[in-house]
Amino acid sequence: MPTIIVDITWEDNYGALADIVPGCVATHKTLNGVKEAYATALQMHLTGMAEDGEPIPPALRSEYELEYRLSTQAILKSLDGKISRAAIARASGINERQLGHYITGRVSPRSVNRKKVVEGLHQIAQDLLKVV
Repeated sequence: MPTIIVDITWEDNYGALADIVPGCVATHKTLNGVKEAYATALQMHLTGMAEDGEPIPPALRSEYELEYRLSTQAILKSLDGKISRAAIARASGINERQLGHYITGRVSPRSVNRKKVVEGLHQIAQDLLKVV
């Protein structure tokens, strides 16, 4: 089953789009909401393409799976209030102020810092899984 990568960003709302389907986008105030909205928008978009006689990308002609890839800003926004910035800062080595800039979009992290954030979150998750 083909996997369709859907990029999710944050700017006042979550936004979702996939490069494989230009013009198909969705927004929502919540992460789960934007995932559901994109899946619905994609179905409507594909129906419209078929009705208009437009070619449908091969990966979307049968069953497919959506995989969501969040920007650093979207990751941090989705966790804001669930995991403290202090905990993320300790785990990632990136200070809280800088994390705040990433959340607001004032600054976009370099790829090395995005990797640090993701690895720090994975470490926090591993630590939580050890709790019995």
